[in-house]
Amino acid sequence: MNYAHLKEELIEYSKTIGIDKLGITTADPFLSLKDRLIAQQENNFASGFEHSNIDERVDPRLSVQQARTIISIAVAYPSKLKNPPKSLPGKRRGFFSRSSWGVDYHDVLNERLKKLEAFLEARCGPEAMMRMVDTGALSDRAVAERAGVGWSAKNTFIITEEFGSYVFLGNLITTIPFPVDKPLEDLCGSCTKCIDACPTGAIVEPGVLNAQVCLSYQTQTKGFMADEFRSKIGNHLYGWDTCQLVCPYNKKIPQPAHKEMEPDPEKVKPLLLPLLSLSNKEFKREFGHMAGSWRGKKPIQRNAIIALAHYKDQTALPKLVELMHDDPRPVIRGTAAWAIGKIGDSKKEENELLIAKKREEDQEVLEEIDKGLTLLGFAVEK
Repeated sequence: MNYAHLKEELIEYSKTIGIDKLGITTADPFLSLKDRLIAQQENNFASGFEHSNIDERVDPRLSVQQARTIISIAVAYPSKLKNPPKSLPGKRRGFFSRSSWGVDYHDVLNERLKKLEAFLEARCGPEAMMRMVDTGALSDRAVAERAGVGWSAKNTFIITEEFGSYVFLGNLITTIPFPVDKPLEDLCGSCTKCIDACPTGAIVEPGVLNAQVCLSYQTQTKGFMADEFRSKIGNHLYGWDTCQLVCPYNKKIPQPAHKEMEPDPEKVKPLLLPLLSLSNKEFKREFGHMAGSWRGKKPIQRNAIIALAHYKDQTALPKLVELMHDDPRPVIRGTAAWAIGKIGDSKKEENELLIAKKREEDQEVLEEIDKGLTLLGFAVEK
């Protein structure tokens, strides 16, 4: 079989099914990546969301024994919201990052990869193949870099020449011996805008991210958010885009025409107060199709409370008092108590916090109540 010709056919077919860029690399181990991953763990920079087995992350043949090549795909996503609803006093809104606009990209890319599989099986027979989108063993970025889809930028994203870094990545490991592509030149040069703009210093050096202090990671945690991050996330409910927004390669890029990626403005900039009353069923119905829903409603609702505190939205106080007294989840009770202290300015809020303190048994919630009282100027006994 003429695999060079098959590759050309594959690239042309990929364009018809909504794949914006395709590159191919060998299935050889990613040896230099292993050292970086070990250092990441030793420095406690990992988020904990990564695949746990480092050997599987760097050696494709531990996933597909006879693997010869890896197909890397990129699907561009929009970065501009058309007609965004305004956040107004009494009707404050939160924000989902661009990676959560439209239908969950895991589903979108998996469907496109399935079509590539079917295309190749029709021409090559039952070759061994494995799809991976974000949650697989391999590093999507390492594969994309070696396959020439883009270069690995200082902000740790892959930057493509055509779409900047606003691309989702996916892989297809295969036993087909395709000709491979060459990596692209790193064009970041001396630019450090992403590093300079990071509000927590999470990009500790070019290409090295401390995920533990990245605000995108912080919005996805389920416990209490550390005070140092509450003051920085603003109205963000999920994810963080600053290190992409400041990148020169993301200026004046074309907006892709993928229907699945088109954002619903009311979903990506939702009203904050209604979020706090959603049941699990309602949350799944309203937001379950979005990538930002993967951790469930609790982190989103916690972040919504922090956002209301950021706005100092006094219309939220009755709901926050209700949550502090009645919500079964300690993280929500405690965060609500802290937010009451941030927003409130009267004896009424102080009394509500003192009532909650007498009833509360959870130690972390009690600490948050004390924070709220201190913010109101009440002298808390230590």
